Amino acid sequence: MASIDETKQFIPLNIAVLTVSDTRALADDKSGQTLADRLTAAGHRLAAREIVTDDVEAIRDVVRRWIADAGVDVVITTGGTGFTGRDVTPEAIEPLFEKRMDGFSIAFHMLSHAKIGTSTIQSRATAGVAGATYIFCLPGSPGACRDGWDGILAAQLDYRTRPCNFVEIMPRLDEHLRRPKAQGATA
Repeated sequence: MASIDETKQFIPLNIAVLTVSDTRALADDKSGQTLADRLTAAGHRLAAREIVTDDVEAIRDVVRRWIADAGVDVVITTGGTGFTGRDVTPEAIEPLFEKRMDGFSIAFHMLSHAKIGTSTIQSRATAGVAGATYIFCLPGSPGACRDGWDGILAAQLDYRTRPCNFVEIMPRLDEHLRRPKAQGATA
């Protein structure tokens, strides 16, 4: 099981939160506020927080901007992961992934199943890496945001978590961009 290595120093990350909703504003965005409160309580920095409508290009524009921003290490979205016609967060973000993180979805559904049973299949929670930025897409309920943060992200975004965590591999996320072409390669 995972544990915290108290001999290591906590490393705060810069985390941006994007709420995807046609009906919310900052004043009544409980899910985005849940994530902002939890990440700052853990010692991380809220790098940015926005709300965008359920529109593929609008979602992509914000996430692309944050991927390109060296001041953003992690993006967490909430909302738009269901099956209705307006739920387009996975369609907007998954094409941006350089690498998918299939284990996140599995872990999220395991946690969710323990709390809400088979209703968990109504979520398309997803995650991946793009431009050396971690991206996690959670459902739009405050409960799902609590579950995703408390059950997965709090530990994986803490450098002290053992046996391994996302923070310790961050310096190597973009190594494929820095690697010189092999001598004689034609591709």
